[in-house]
This record gives sequence, C-alpha cells and structure tokens, in this order.
Amino acid sequence: MVILIHMGTMMKKKIMVLEDDRDIREIIGLLLDEENYEVKLYPDIRSFRKDLLFTDPSLVILDVRLPDGNGHDLCREVKNDQRTLGVPVLMMSAHCSVADVNRKCHPDDFIAKPFSIDDFVARVNAVVN
Repeated sequence: MVILIHMGTMMKKKIMVLEDDRDIREIIGLLLDEENYEVKLYPDIRSFRKDLLFTDPSLVILDVRLPDGNGHDLCREVKNDQRTLGVPVLMMSAHCSVADVNRKCHPDDFIAKPFSIDDFVARVNAVVN
C-alpha cells in the first residue's frame, strides 16, 4: 500500500508596516523579508487603511508621527475594531517614550528609534510567534 502525504506550502505571516520615512520603511521591509515574513509597506494612513481589512495581518507596525495623522489614533482604531482587535500592534517612535505611547494607546510592544536591528527582529518575532 502506498500512502501519499501532501505537504502544503507554509503560509508566511503577514506584517503591515506604516512608516513615513522611506529609508526606515525600506530597511524594515528588508529585515522582515529576511525573516521570511510577507511584508506590506505603507507611507501614510490612507494607503494603510485601504488594505487593513483585506490583508489579515499577523502584526501591524506603526510609526507615531505620520504625515496624515498619528499612530496613536490608528493603534486605538485597530485595537477597538471588532474586525482587527486580535491583531498585535507594535509602535515605533523617535519622539515618544513607552510611557507616552501607553498613555495614548495600548500597543503590544514599543520600539524607540533609532533601534538595534537585532532587538527589532527579536521583538517582532516575540510578538508574532
């Protein structure tokens, strides 16, 4: 008797990154791609919102200061919307402390900029896995 076992392709976990600084956004994209995540990069809240409900992300990474709003408000939206409330949120900022961010929203983690690449990857992996 021959038994065939089909090993399906493993789905990559999706991470949405909202960062207005192009260089930082591209670096984060490269880092996460190397960690075998499916990465979607966004420069502003408008483009991010268009995809959020259709992407089913494993993690959302949000910068605090954005050209068309702020990450605090968006974090609260993600955490309070029934369709996305289970999605972990990681906030980043060069201008706010973890205490500032936690007063305004409740992300799953916070990374201060500039950040260590190893620390960034470890924090992402810890939140996603």
